[in-house]
Amino acid sequence: MAKVPGATPVKSRLHPALTPDRATELYRCFLLDRLDALARVPGIEPVVAFTPAAAADTLQALVPTGFRCIAQHGPDLGARLDTVLATLIADGHRGAIAIDSDSPTLPMDYVAEAARVLESGLADVVVGPCDDGGYYLIGVAAPRPALFEKMPWSTSEVLPLTLQRVKDLGLCLHLLPSWFDVDTEADLRRLHAEMGSDDGPARTRAFVRALFG
Repeated sequence: MAKVPGATPVKSRLHPALTPDRATELYRCFLLDRLDALARVPGIEPVVAFTPAAAADTLQALVPTGFRCIAQHGPDLGARLDTVLATLIADGHRGAIAIDSDSPTLPMDYVAEAARVLESGLADVVVGPCDDGGYYLIGVAAPRPALFEKMPWSTSEVLPLTLQRVKDLGLCLHLLPSWFDVDTEADLRRLHAEMGSDDGPARTRAFVRALFG
């Protein structure tokens, strides 16, 4: 799930620490590093679900060969998530996974685990929790619109409410390890502190090292 860098404001909660242009540059690093990482995950068909739809040509110029690009559609994030996942399942996949684009150091082993769980039928829903009360990943074996309707997005209630809905629907859940995304200046400083000088996603590492000196 991605916004097209430069086509719409991104990472607005970082604007107190970064100018809008610099925040866009950082987000472009996040996105391109994520695409490079996903290209190395076995057993998946990588897809970029993007917004706004009018920026398709701009996105296509950024995306590596082998990625399918589909525009997001819907009045809010929940509708867009549900539509993307349902579309992929309707295409014949055993399951579909949505991943954020702002957790740049997320281990791809977690993504591969989610794919294996859905492929093998071991769970109906896979969730990757974020430290801030949201999630970095959600995967489903069948369309589950109830997981996304009337959700208080961008709050700490998203994860607990999602898990409660999974339980209420009687679905089998597979929970991945927690990770963090980068939304605020504190998150950015955490990213800098936890990312070593020679590891982590290359573009993001270079940007953060230059930012903090």
